[in-house]
Amino acid sequence: MITALKHPRTKIASRSHGYIGRFAPSPSGDLHFGSLVTALGSFLQAKSQGGQWLLRIEDIDPPREVAGSSESIKRCLEAHHLLWDGNIVYQSSRGDLYNEKIQYLTEQGLTYQCQCSRAQLANPDFGRLCVCADQNMSFENSAVRFRSYDDQKPFYDELLGKVDLPRHDVPMQFTVKRKDNLFAYQLAVVVDDIEQGITEVVRGADLLNATLFQLALYKGFDCPAPKFLHFPVVVSEFGKKLSKQNHACEINNNDASNNLINALAFLGLSPSKELKQDSAQNILEWAICEWDLSNIPAKTECIDNRIG
Repeated sequence: MITALKHPRTKIASRSHGYIGRFAPSPSGDLHFGSLVTALGSFLQAKSQGGQWLLRIEDIDPPREVAGSSESIKRCLEAHHLLWDGNIVYQSSRGDLYNEKIQYLTEQGLTYQCQCSRAQLANPDFGRLCVCADQNMSFENSAVRFRSYDDQKPFYDELLGKVDLPRHDVPMQFTVKRKDNLFAYQLAVVVDDIEQGITEVVRGADLLNATLFQLALYKGFDCPAPKFLHFPVVVSEFGKKLSKQNHACEINNNDASNNLINALAFLGLSPSKELKQDSAQNILEWAICEWDLSNIPAKTECIDNRIG
């Protein structure tokens, strides 16, 4: 069981009160080194600007969840002194809010029901636009999709600069509620980022493509979009992304200082030999002062594995 945290719980401010960032892992396994890099980078980006850093557990996909992962994630962050502000938000408790927002989109004419499979939508011969979009019919056991958009434009990333993804790589439709009645990642993340007043979304470049769908939803909700910043993805020696699906090794909480040093090295920071022997808290205090996006040595574009 997690004991009471030693750090203060601060009231969450609105966007008009400065920087608000977040770390939003899914409880599908323990944190691995790639997760730590993202958590650390987003933490430093927030704290270097005197901002808040929130923790959100994205537990909206029960079939993919691993029992005990939420508690494990919190223990790992605490062990590395990555202490969040405010209360933790669990997406599993926000179903009423998500339904309310889907209803709003529907009233604006921005959703439609669809019975097409993911395989059909992924077939290049099927076309970028789902035929269900023009039928305006009601089906049982159907997905709810966001109505097609045709104004795909480049967007600006705080690390990568101008990002212009090939149109043929991005389908014109995406799901906001699945056939199994579970809420889709694209919807939940945008609704939560709006509700929590997130001013900058900091995450791995494996979610770069998802930005297009999320920007479309911000427009659908008539809300200003936050800034976006995508870090390079940590890969294994075989060139595969470190992920829970690829059985990446979990973080050893008993070696927090060394873990942070290695993550900082990936992000382009090199603490002194003396600091490498210091506590996690002191290493982070140094890193906050030294944080600079221009130090990050690698930039990359990856394909989002949560489109659908």
